[in-house]
Amino acid sequence: MANAKYSVVVKNLNKSFKLPTEKSWGLKQAIFCRLRGIKGYQKQEVLKSISFKVKKGEFLGIVGRNGSGKSTLLKTLSKIYVPDSGNIKINGTIVPFIELGVGFNPELTGRENVYLNGALLGFSNKEMDEMYDEIVDFAELAPFMHQKLKNYSSGMQVRLAFSIAIRARGDILILDEVLAVGDAAFQEKCNKYFEDLKGKQTIILVTHDMENVRRFCDRAILIENGKIVKDDKPSKVADAYFKLFNE
Repeated sequence: MANAKYSVVVKNLNKSFKLPTEKSWGLKQAIFCRLRGIKGYQKQEVLKSISFKVKKGEFLGIVGRNGSGKSTLLKTLSKIYVPDSGNIKINGTIVPFIELGVGFNPELTGRENVYLNGALLGFSNKEMDEMYDEIVDFAELAPFMHQKLKNYSSGMQVRLAFSIAIRARGDILILDEVLAVGDAAFQEKCNKYFEDLKGKQTIILVTHDMENVRRFCDRAILIENGKIVKDDKPSKVADAYFKLFNE
């Protein structure tokens, strides 16, 4: 990678979705609509010429109102979505924590789910062996790891999924609204973890919590209508975010 000091380089990224506007009842109507030039869908442009860079070890916050394109951006960075155009360069391995429960099987034990998630993230069994104790200790779930996941409370599942994400030894951690996990004690444990991690791992966080942006982030980006409208210090981006609701 040319820009070795950067973990992520995004240039002119565009992403859209096709939203159906009507149903075609059968092949005959579908052909009729096609002949009349009726597409049956509406193109929604979600990301519009997005460009930014993330330095190695940087803690970047991405903020914006609902529907602005934040989560779509993270899913595109995580290769869940394929961009329409533009370029994404990743220098290192990505560990995404975007949707709770993705990759979990309720019929498997907690231990088996740790290894299943590790495999989905691209880690070998040997690598997961090395991480396993740390993951379980952080989640504080050692007595429950041989129980099936379906017997876990929702809070226990969150803690396990979150612990896998932050303890899996990737270079870039991608988080979508997940700092407020578990009870107050576990939240504080997570906050302490992020404070200790600053500068050691690249983190990209999407959040609506401007207090977390100010507390953890080195830099922040504000997205509005699929475009970056501000890329600045966390405090300045947080102020710009609140101004959006007073316009």
